[in-house]
Amino acid sequence: MRLYPIETGNFKLDGGAMFGVVPKSLWNKTNPADANNMIDLAARSLLIEDGDRLILIDTGMGNKQSDKFFGFYYLWGDHSIDRSLAKYGFHRDDITDVFMTHLHFDHCGGSIQWNKNRTGYEPAFRNARFWSNKAHWQWATEPNAREKASFLKENILPLQESGQLSFVQVQDRNTDYLKSSELGFDILFVNGHTDKQMIPVMEYKGKKLVFMADLLPTVGHIPLPYVMGYDTRPLLTLKEKAAFLDKAASEDYYLFLEHDAHHEICTLKHTEKGVRLRDIHTFDEVFN
Repeated sequence: MRLYPIETGNFKLDGGAMFGVVPKSLWNKTNPADANNMIDLAARSLLIEDGDRLILIDTGMGNKQSDKFFGFYYLWGDHSIDRSLAKYGFHRDDITDVFMTHLHFDHCGGSIQWNKNRTGYEPAFRNARFWSNKAHWQWATEPNAREKASFLKENILPLQESGQLSFVQVQDRNTDYLKSSELGFDILFVNGHTDKQMIPVMEYKGKKLVFMADLLPTVGHIPLPYVMGYDTRPLLTLKEKAAFLDKAASEDYYLFLEHDAHHEICTLKHTEKGVRLRDIHTFDEVFN
């Protein structure tokens, strides 16, 4: 197995929304805001090369939305999924599987693109199977009012219409951890941010690596109360986050950060104030 960090693009979101009830005077120390109160964020994916499979975890926003839509998110930098794949000698047509942690637009928007004549939509990875889970799929296709703006039908319904959609097999709706999924890695299910978000957990070069998605967006979100205003069940996020951070600090997990524009990987430690940051690493520092 080989892993590659894939940069799909950078954007900005309102810092207050990203940190919920935490005062700006605190979160601005780790995630400084610009004049519009916007903070830097990434849409960082992870590519797994495992035998004859190339598995891409999340796909960023994509490029099919309108200029008005992207204007709300202040895109910046020169990253793209195609350039990032090419850096490692790959093309999007080489991808065999796309695993979507959840179906919010900044995690799955790149899975679907316009067709050649811009008359409809098609999978952006034509040879891939796209993976979700049944509970989250139902949650996303019958969205609540709070999340409706994040579950865009043009990102979701074409996956099913293409015939390329698959669901991770879960025997029990209430399961919170799936060992050895069809993708070759374990999956932690968390429900605070959105229902049945999937967090990939894998062993790589003797280390436990966890793709954090929206359970831990940035290094600045490590303190327990620092929970996004976007979470649908913030008290449940607190519980899930507390259990995970405790285990991650105790067992020396390496946390791959999808949304931290300036830090790829972090590790944690126990302190008198709770779990806190231990070290920040680049991916290459840890695994190359």
